[in-house]
Amino acid sequence: MSADYAHLCSAIVEQCFGKVSQSVSDCLFSATTRTLSQIASATKLSRKEVGLALSVLINFRLVNFEATKLNPFVPEYSLSRQDILCLLRYPRYIHMVQKKYGSIGASIAEELISAGSDTASATLIKCLSEEDTRADSAESYRNIFLQMITDHYIIKRPELILSDEQDEVLPKFESNECDYFRHPNVDLQLIEKIRRGEATLAEAGDSNMIWNVNYDRFHQDFRDAIMIDAIERKLGENASECFRFILKIMYKTTDPWQRKLSNQITFVDIKQTIEKKSNNLDLMKHLDQYITLLTDDSLGFLRRVGDMGGGLYVVDMEHAFQSLAFACIESVITERFGSKAARIFRVIRFKKFIEQEDLQKEAMIPAKEAKSLAYNLFQDQFIHVKAIKKAGGGGNGLAKSFYLFQIKEKDSVRMLLDVCYKSLYNTIERSNFEKNEHTGLIDKSLRLDCIVETMKERGESDEYIAEIVETFTPPEVEILNKVKNRIKTLSKAELTMDQTIFLLQMYQHHCTILPTGIGKYK
Repeated sequence: MSADYAHLCSAIVEQCFGKVSQSVSDCLFSATTRTLSQIASATKLSRKEVGLALSVLINFRLVNFEATKLNPFVPEYSLSRQDILCLLRYPRYIHMVQKKYGSIGASIAEELISAGSDTASATLIKCLSEEDTRADSAESYRNIFLQMITDHYIIKRPELILSDEQDEVLPKFESNECDYFRHPNVDLQLIEKIRRGEATLAEAGDSNMIWNVNYDRFHQDFRDAIMIDAIERKLGENASECFRFILKIMYKTTDPWQRKLSNQITFVDIKQTIEKKSNNLDLMKHLDQYITLLTDDSLGFLRRVGDMGGGLYVVDMEHAFQSLAFACIESVITERFGSKAARIFRVIRFKKFIEQEDLQKEAMIPAKEAKSLAYNLFQDQFIHVKAIKKAGGGGNGLAKSFYLFQIKEKDSVRMLLDVCYKSLYNTIERSNFEKNEHTGLIDKSLRLDCIVETMKERGESDEYIAEIVETFTPPEVEILNKVKNRIKTLSKAELTMDQTIFLLQMYQHHCTILPTGIGKYK
């Protein structure tokens, strides 16, 4: 993990949990594992403060613990560095659930995300206690909660093993993949009694089953959306719909996070699935042509590997995200250095190794300009130089050196990822600065809005309300609007950079052997 990612994680934890949790996470980020005493000593915080911060971070699955090797009674804590970035994606998770399950699903996801993890009964009680949910029945909330478990958007945490031994200090958990998505027993009558105050939450039968959102299931949908959108932009809606069905078939036989290639899919399976589930007559009529279009396309999302069953196909995740990642890099180069620099980058990538003189000829750019652009790309680590030495005549002369331009793909992606981390950190810091700088003005605006809403509910006259609103002077209104526009622009920048980071992380997962922390159940 780079220093830029460390700064970003520190800023995110501070924004979500406060200064104490930030100090604890920074301490854990700089080490593999640490005990409570070591964290308290390094952060200069009291053991109570450190304990509370750790409990919060453990609840949100950002910290794990296990017994130390030397002393089984002392826990050591480690930070899940790759999951901290998921905190910024909470609005995207809620938006996706809302599109799929409506406002009820969004309410359930929001409560689970806010709590970090909770039981099914507690989550449903919180959702039903909201004012906007009075029209919806408890049964509809329970059914959607269970459907989200079935679809793997909600996952059960390992259960606590209750032991009779008094000398056990550390809790132990039982993890069974078969139980991750087992439905809890939710008693609607008991929930209604708890809401009326006639019973307590401890009486619920699912108190030992703790649930949280399954990050990797959401990331799977994000990844699929990137691929489908890329095909739709290039090949049209019918081709993207065809690929969407191919992905659904793929997940029946393939681990969603298999790195390189999917298991084989037959043409007959694709055809039967589309005939059953699609209403697109044009796609059914020309299905073979659309599949040929997908296999022949330069993006390389789909590859034909055999002729059995009308044709055997595999989804090539490695080639797909290689194409998408380098399209992203070319877009960045175009924005920073212009289209000619992007052309130079493409030429070097196609040729693999090329000299300066050959580069300007292949790119059809004047020598001086090509040299300047190549130097800029080299300086920003988009391209690299490989030196080749050749011995002089007769073996006694001076060695002659050749300098060839090349692209180290993994290094280029890692460099751009670090740039994105740094940019995202700067965006968050700037947004916090704007809010802190104009805290008084923002608070005054919120108080005034509350007063106006209360006056409208009481039925006050419009003239009196207008007089109250005028207490907010025109210069203050102008400054506030500028601040709001800046914060809105920064929020959009955060979202865009997170999407770029996600794409590059998918490249690292599917095109390298680096550990990414992505798995089927997490």
